[in-house]
This record gives sequence, C-alpha cells and structure tokens, in this order.
Amino acid sequence: MFKNKILPVIFATIVISLSEFLRNEVLFKSIWLNHYNQLGITFPSEPVNGAVWGIWSLGLALAIFYLSNHLEFKQTFLFSWFIGFVLMWVVLWNLAVLPIGILLYAIPLSLLETYLATWVVYKFK
Repeated sequence: MFKNKILPVIFATIVISLSEFLRNEVLFKSIWLNHYNQLGITFPSEPVNGAVWGIWSLGLALAIFYLSNHLEFKQTFLFSWFIGFVLMWVVLWNLAVLPIGILLYAIPLSLLETYLATWVVYKFK
C-alpha cells in the first residue's frame, strides 16, 4: 500500500509544491506584489499561507491519484489541470486578485507541473 498508493501521492505533492514555490515565490513574486499593491492590499505570503498551499498541493496530488485509477494518462493530466488550475484562476479573477498577464507564463508552467505530477503518479503506482 505504501509503495503503490502513499508514495506516488507524496512524490506528486513534492513536485507540485516545488513548482508552485518556484513559480510564485521566485519567478513571478514581483508581479504578484505589484498587482496586490495596485489593489491596495498586501500579498499573502505568511508561513500559514505557504502551509495552505501545501494542503492545496496535497489535494491536487490526491485528485491526480484518484483520477489515475479511473482515466487514461492524458485524461487524468488534462482533467487534473482543469480542476487544479483553471477553476482556481476563475475564482482569483472573480475576486479581482488575478494579474491576467501572468497567465501567459502560468498556463504553460502549470501544464508542465500537472504533467510531471501525473507522470510521477503513473510511474510510482
């Protein structure tokens, strides 16, 4: 059970968490900070926010694992990307806190992130 169920989810969570950290805290932090500053609010980057993103990463990894038991690789990858990212961006856009220009970079990077996490799940299942 550990090798076939828990380990793939742990590895996928690590892939997702690292990707999110690199994208949002290293590559595009200034875009987020400038956008939030223009809105007159503070970008949430306290440790508790990082912990919540860790929970989100685990949730996405669990969704990928679940879907991998019911769908083919490509379907799992695309549906996971849709539920993990597209729906999140709709919510952020609806709350007026999404810097739309970031999607130019976020879409391909999130596709890569989801692809790698899906690959990890399939590889270690």
